[in-house]
Formats: sequence, structure tokens, C-alpha cells
Amino acid sequence: MPNDQQHTTLIDGHGLVRAFGGRRAVNEVDITLQRGQKIAIVGPNGAGKSTLMRMLATLMRPDVGHLHILGASIPTQAMRARAGIGYLGHDPMVYLDLTARQNLELFADLYGIDDPQDRVVEVLSLVGLLARSHDCVRTFSRGMAQRLGLARLMLHRPQLVLLDEPSTGLDRSGRALLDALIAEIGPAQGMVMVTHEIDRAHASADEVLIMRTGRIVGQVSTRANSFGDLAAVHEELTR
Repeated sequence: MPNDQQHTTLIDGHGLVRAFGGRRAVNEVDITLQRGQKIAIVGPNGAGKSTLMRMLATLMRPDVGHLHILGASIPTQAMRARAGIGYLGHDPMVYLDLTARQNLELFADLYGIDDPQDRVVEVLSLVGLLARSHDCVRTFSRGMAQRLGLARLMLHRPQLVLLDEPSTGLDRSGRALLDALIAEIGPAQGMVMVTHEIDRAHASADEVLIMRTGRIVGQVSTRANSFGDLAAVHEELTR
């Protein structure tokens, strides 16, 4: 990949396929993401959205196709790419038998963060968990664990933010926190979010991709189309 493309392109995927038992969960998908761009992916259950996201997070390799994340070839250079990825899926990916603070200190060490103590306190405060920082995560509600997952995601200031149904388990204030995090994604970063909430997709992203049976079957610009337009296209393509 040319150096100038590495500089501007966060995701470059072509012909991506992932199959399970002969069924293609992701079937010849092309996806690109530039710096400063935010993409949402919507579609019915079983469309392949989460499988695609796990490939973009380098947690699952494509069976077929070419994928570069942050200029790194996947899967051979996956570790290089992961340093710049922040991923939050259905599971907040935190250790239940550690405290909130111990979790973030562990991840800060893995990411080689300078002044980790200050950064841990900062993100715990941002997600409203500073008062519970010394409590075991096993005692947290589902929403609190998801907030800690958001803190883990923000900890190393990732270039690429990947969110798979990130509002799962969050209460109203947690959803507001999520919206604020998405709004603060800057021009040097990019985001891909899977969501079943069409209104959130329209409000949060520049482009919305519609998946069905493993394929991208539609693409809508939120800048050029209203929420009603997006909802109508989604209904037509996924019925």
C-alpha cells in the first residue's frame, strides 16, 4: 500500500469473506474508512455485521480477501494494527475479578501509556466510575461494566474506534456518554459502529451501510438524506 494511502486510509478491505460450516457470514464485502470519517452498519440479525466487525478489529481473519488496518496487512501484521484500535463489542472485555482501576492499569501497561495513573483516573472520571474505581468488576451492573468497557476503549486514544452495539446495557446517562464520545472523535481518527438503532446511525455517522445475508446491499449518506429516507431504504432492503 502506498505511503500516502497509509496516511489517510484507516480501513481498506476488498472481497472479504468469512464462512462458518459452508455458510458465508460475510460474503465479498468491500469497505474503506478514511481519517475523519464515521460509518454505521445496520441490518437484521444474522446479516454478518458482528463478524465483519471482528475482522476489522483483527480478532478474526478473513478466509478470502485483502484487508489493511491502519496501514498494516491483516492477519500477518495484526499486532501492529491493534495498538491503534479501540474496540467495544457486546462483551466489555474486562476482567471480572479485578477492580475497575486494576483493569485499566493492566491495559495501560499493555499499551505502554505515559503517565498511566493520571490517564486511568481521567477516563474513570469521564465514564462516571471514579467513586467505584476500587470495587471488583464482578459487583458491577451490566451498564457499569459497559461503561468500564468505554473507559478501556478510550484509554490509549485510538486512531480507529470500532463499536458493536455499544449502547447495550447502558442507561440514559450512559447513552449520553456514548454519544459524547462519538461526537469527540476527531479528524485524525475514524469510527465504524454496528447498531440496530437507525436514529443513532443517522445522528452519529456520515455514511450508513446496510447489510443483509453477509453483503453490503445499500449505502446512504446522512449528509444528503433525512432520517426518514434512511429508515425507508433500510426497511426496503432488509424486509
